[in-house]
Amino acid sequence: MAPSENRKIGSLQVDPEFYDFVADELLPATGLDADTFWSGLETIIDELTPVNRELLAKRDAMQQQIDEWHKARAGTPLDHQEYVSFLRAIGYLVDAGEPFRITTENVDAEIADIAGPQLVVPVSNARFALNAANARWGSLYDALYGTDVIAEDDGCERGGAYNPTRGAAVIAYAAEFLDRAIPLPAGSHADGNRDAYEAAPSYVGKHEQGSRKSYLFRNNNLHIEIRTDPEHVIGRDAPGNISDVILESAVTTIQDCEDSVAAVDAEDKVVVYRNWLGLMRGDLSATFSKGDGTLERKLNGDRRYTAPDGSELVLPGRSLLLVRNVGHLMQTDAILDRNGDEVFEGILDAVITSACSIANNRQTERLPNSRSGSVYIVKPKMHGPEEAAFTDTLFARVEDLHGLPRNTLKVGVMDEERRTTVNLGECIRAVAERLVFINTGFLDRTGDEIHTSMHAGSVLPKEAIKREPWINAYEDWNVDVGIRCGLPGKAQIGKGMWPKPDEMRQMMATKQAHPEAGANCAWVPSPTAATLHAMHYHAVDVRQRQQQLASRELASLDAILTPPLSDLAGISARQVQQELDNNAQGILGYVVRWIDQGVGCSKVPDISNVGLMEDRATLRISSQHIANWLLHGITDREQVLETLRRMAAVVDEQNAGDPLYVRMSDDFDNSVAFAAACDLVFRGGEQPNGYTEPLLHAHRRRRKAQLRCA
Repeated sequence: MAPSENRKIGSLQVDPEFYDFVADELLPATGLDADTFWSGLETIIDELTPVNRELLAKRDAMQQQIDEWHKARAGTPLDHQEYVSFLRAIGYLVDAGEPFRITTENVDAEIADIAGPQLVVPVSNARFALNAANARWGSLYDALYGTDVIAEDDGCERGGAYNPTRGAAVIAYAAEFLDRAIPLPAGSHADGNRDAYEAAPSYVGKHEQGSRKSYLFRNNNLHIEIRTDPEHVIGRDAPGNISDVILESAVTTIQDCEDSVAAVDAEDKVVVYRNWLGLMRGDLSATFSKGDGTLERKLNGDRRYTAPDGSELVLPGRSLLLVRNVGHLMQTDAILDRNGDEVFEGILDAVITSACSIANNRQTERLPNSRSGSVYIVKPKMHGPEEAAFTDTLFARVEDLHGLPRNTLKVGVMDEERRTTVNLGECIRAVAERLVFINTGFLDRTGDEIHTSMHAGSVLPKEAIKREPWINAYEDWNVDVGIRCGLPGKAQIGKGMWPKPDEMRQMMATKQAHPEAGANCAWVPSPTAATLHAMHYHAVDVRQRQQQLASRELASLDAILTPPLSDLAGISARQVQQELDNNAQGILGYVVRWIDQGVGCSKVPDISNVGLMEDRATLRISSQHIANWLLHGITDREQVLETLRRMAAVVDEQNAGDPLYVRMSDDFDNSVAFAAACDLVFRGGEQPNGYTEPLLHAHRRRRKAQLRCA
């Protein structure tokens, strides 16, 4: 949008669509005064923009120092102790202060006390956002019946009509789970002895409606509801008339404004903000076609039961919502500052998403999010304690603007950049009064690992990187530091995403490792996956596990600071090509939807046609990996370009059934998506910290301009 078309407010130039959103929707929903809002926003932008720029300049300066240090030692083995001393000398690695514990107050039980699955969903998609918010409760029967957890042999095939044999296998599986999680005083849940329910130690309430009865149990602070209905198609033939088992599933959900969203301009940001406001206001809805009809999604109400003493027991019907803001790097044309520059998107996100949250307390029909009056903001891609401290300052300024008590805005720190990992304790100290969340993310963290050590040497193939000592040390370090800083009982320690939404049997066999590692939340790709993963938290008492881990030796910082390098002298041409094929196909499969359709997160088929839930983190690691191999001569530009062209044709065929898809291989010269993929690879080494956002945003804006002119 040209500056002449913007609204002039003080020194700011405001995009008219964004201005109208604030004036017509945000301010009425929150009761904030317009003059106070705009003048306060102007002050925050004037005060904090220079600080933001300085922090980004420090990132670049440190990276340049690291690059030059490695270049000066090219061809010689890495001297680890010399390397660590150098990192300390330039301020990359800071000295740890005295031991401390976070002092966060007014934290909801979903974060402080309940361990369970966590969803991450693009808030730009209203239907997905609502599905995730409503995924607090899920049918175990449906999750088992509709996935590969139950094998499709011995007559248990899935099909269009209900298969009683498969249904019986589901009921048996569920009964075995119930026997482990909430055992009865005598007998098995498979017996359907409803008389034993209220005598079970885990029984906490029931709900009755005619012949339908629901019995509520609690284990490890998670609830299980057993429904009985003699008239239900399942219940009428099941022992005890059990018609379903409902698990408390996605206890928390991150509504994402960042990696899973393709928001490149004011128009896109308004969609993001409007949906978040709708969730906070309680009136967001989405309609969609299913079969011959149209369905509407809206937020679920709370759930009510009668406790054993006759009192009413009310449980949240929705996941506790956190909102992930953008990091410190990117800027948005929604507002231009007094110098005519786009404002930093992270600053604007903090102001607007927190303002939207104020609307939650002003709902006509109360659908509370935080019952403790807190606003939960996840902050990604921070580099070190100074940037965490900047976020603390930003949040304090926003609280003052909105008239909120200090530390109303809580922060979740994403441990996905190496300078944050190695200084994690000091990052936590910088936000110790408002911290509610830390977590690890392998893909972004590996992308930063490669970029930071870009000139140190060639990195291993991606699968080999996962087996290097640094990655396990990084995962353990996050838990160890979190426990030592007093997070248990006040904040979440989280683990990353299960990427294969169709591979639930494999998830069930492996993802219990996350609560066993001491994580009281871990990311899952769908509401169904949340229901299945919830079973792992019934098997593991995470608080008890954290107490056990508190006495173990702190994970090795030396291992974390050992880059996953190899001279790759023995790697074959075939291995190189396979790695390039895999990286290129993954990049193109994600980028083509991002650029052409504005889809920031979707299930993308990999080179073996396995659907993977992808966002920008995958793109970062793959583009940085090829850039590293180009720099060190493992491959060359000609081979990479040939691979990209060949894989583009593969991706085109994988998306042949999508009517909105735009083929790349028909016209490489004019495909904006293909050009974006090439830039990500061939210009990957020069991107700030290896981030993909600057190039993606530029190409998506170019593509949107084409579509407007078409």
